[in-house]
Amino acid sequence: MRLANKTLFTILSIALCAVSVPASAQLSSIFGKKKEAPPPAVVVPPPAICDKPVYLTFDTGHMEVAQFIADTLNKHNVKVTFFAANEKTKDESTSLAKNWGEKFWAARGKEGHEFASHTWDHPVLLGDAKGIETQFIVQPTQGAFAGRSFTWAPKKYCEQLDTARERIEFYTGKKALPVFRAPGGKTSAKLLAEAEKCGYKHVGWSPAGFLGDELPSERVSNDALLKKALKDIKPGDILMAHLGIWSRKDPWAPAVLEPLILGLKEQGFCFNTMRQHPAYKDWIAANGG
Repeated sequence: MRLANKTLFTILSIALCAVSVPASAQLSSIFGKKKEAPPPAVVVPPPAICDKPVYLTFDTGHMEVAQFIADTLNKHNVKVTFFAANEKTKDESTSLAKNWGEKFWAARGKEGHEFASHTWDHPVLLGDAKGIETQFIVQPTQGAFAGRSFTWAPKKYCEQLDTARERIEFYTGKKALPVFRAPGGKTSAKLLAEAEKCGYKHVGWSPAGFLGDELPSERVSNDALLKKALKDIKPGDILMAHLGIWSRKDPWAPAVLEPLILGLKEQGFCFNTMRQHPAYKDWIAANGG
């Protein structure tokens, strides 16, 4: 009888434990440590829609304000497209030399900007050469033959585009866009056609996008340039300035760049790179950009 009572007590104790102990605890006692519930899924908001885009671009120049420009862009989270040529700088170097490449350009590559060719020796087109064969009369403004005029075949011009592109890719570790900007914006129908044959589509700038940093400061003040830009710039405009320009005594960038960015943002504008431009994105995607 005592044995039967003891057995009944044991059965009742097990039943009570089964009722009072959660199933998860029972399993943990069998299989080891209690398994924690997975964390809730993180909801990532969709990217903001940019319905008033502008496309800020910078050509190389004497580079004196290059770091200021880069710092300002980072401060306001603005991504731009840089068009690079090997231009003489104020530190007696050139803009695509090793000292600029390993510091300035490498840092810009990590920040998510885009890059493209501005040719190597910055040859300004003077016109198409006469004759049956397509050739171009150009005048480099940089390099050993700066200031002299030459007649180039399309292959020579394309080599200039390739050299600058390859150098900026090497420094930034990022594939450059298959677009270019002709020095001074000087082009011809033949030059544009030949450039496209070797993989480059030309990027100019909008009339209101000429930010005026190369105009003489004695004639046009920074304040006037800022007011004009904020008044005239429209959605879709390509904007153009330089990383330092020799022809302006009162530098544009420190005075105008940050107020321009803030002013455009206040008007509802947003900043995209040329990769997103509707007139270029398909070309870029189709040509390995």
